[in-house]
Amino acid sequence: MTPPDVATKKRSRNCGAAFVRDDNGATAVEFALVGAPFLALMIAVIQTFLVFFAQQTLETVTRQSARLVLTGQVQAQQMTQAVFKQKVCDQVVIFFTCSGLMVDMQVANAWSSANTATPTLTFDSKGAVSNVWQYNPGNAGDIVVLRVMYVWPVVLGPLGFNLSNLSNGNRLIMSSAAFQNEPGS
Repeated sequence: MTPPDVATKKRSRNCGAAFVRDDNGATAVEFALVGAPFLALMIAVIQTFLVFFAQQTLETVTRQSARLVLTGQVQAQQMTQAVFKQKVCDQVVIFFTCSGLMVDMQVANAWSSANTATPTLTFDSKGAVSNVWQYNPGNAGDIVVLRVMYVWPVVLGPLGFNLSNLSNGNRLIMSSAAFQNEPGS
């Protein structure tokens, strides 16, 4: 027979060893440690994908709309700014709203003076863009710069991931095309 002190020590040693070997709940703890950063990463990847896909869509629409001006169709049909903007908007039905689409078209005197820079946006008290955009498709042989812009709403991601580039927390996505109108016949 073992003395009571030895039996108690042996039993407590077995309990301690059993506690160390026990892995009940370990998966839940590991998921709690890894799950939140993984979820944050997935949200960041999805948001980045959406912004870049929207940007590529805007690039395609700008190129197609520039072709209407380049070939003289806009001038021949005497399209107004509203009609041209609607033509642009008809091509972007997935990611954009027509009211948020901004179209700026200017004639440049020379290639060196063509303004393709990102404009500084001004906002009214309701947060809407208050800039006034030019609309001049030019004549045959003119150098034209077409800029199509959209203020993309950005959701502040977890862990501080932020794609915004505007003071109001949104992102301006823009596409521009500089071209010379085809000569008249």
